[in-house]
Amino acid sequence: MAKEGREPRNREGRMSLGEHLVELRKRLIYAAIGLAIGLVGGFLAVDWVWDMLREPINALQLQGRNATLTYGAITEAFDLRIQIALFIAVVISAPIWLYQVWAFLAPGLNRKEKLYGVGFLAAAVPLFLAGVYAAWSVLPNIVRLMSTFQPSEDAFFLSARLYIDFSVKLMLAVGVGFVMPVVLVMLNFVGIIRGKTILKGWRVAILIIVLFAALTTPAADLWSMFLLAVPMVLLYFIAVGIAMLHDRRVDKRRAAEFAEYGVDLSAPDLSELADDDTPTARPTQPREANTDT
Repeated sequence: MAKEGREPRNREGRMSLGEHLVELRKRLIYAAIGLAIGLVGGFLAVDWVWDMLREPINALQLQGRNATLTYGAITEAFDLRIQIALFIAVVISAPIWLYQVWAFLAPGLNRKEKLYGVGFLAAAVPLFLAGVYAAWSVLPNIVRLMSTFQPSEDAFFLSARLYIDFSVKLMLAVGVGFVMPVVLVMLNFVGIIRGKTILKGWRVAILIIVLFAALTTPAADLWSMFLLAVPMVLLYFIAVGIAMLHDRRVDKRRAAEFAEYGVDLSAPDLSELADDDTPTARPTQPREANTDT
């Protein structure tokens, strides 16, 4: 019996538009709570992260360049502390909001399928952190390259607001980019998309990855773009391989289920059934003809 106050789902387990909106609101609230908890730790680690973000500027000073960060408003330093604290909170609360993404995209799963969420978090969180670290690794190269276009006799004054904004957006964008292959695997495991479909779009995927790496790094910094694009391409093809292995296992299990009822999937009219992107319902056993007169 359904609990009071909860709208029952239909027999196929699908949710209505209203239920999806309620689920989205619930997941956003949980993610916001996690972000608020991470914000406490963010304020405690602001000075340490700020010193790390300032390292590329310090490296220019060690090379004899007159480089420094400037603040154009009285409240700018305070605003930047809040921005850095929010960035730290997003990183700290990554397990919470990544799980909310999984929980929203894969509702109504059985107990066994819900274990996929554990694997999703086990892969997505380290990859997100790896993406943040990869962006941080190429940031000094970007700053050093951009400083070479300026005559060495001139001072290299950078707006602190623009510098922190660029650095934070770069690390978050690359972190999310590293998680996208895991999202593709997740969509495959819940039966939304097949591995062959993902593989068919490999040319478009590589183009998108290269454009993404080019947009997040200066056009002249080909090395940094290469360092970002290559891991993302490798992660994409790893995701394709995992998805196709999962599809093969599902197809074998589905073929065995149909064989129990005498259905041959190799028949022309059923050959496409196993390759359908949507989950296939278990076939029903035909009733025996009534011979009673």
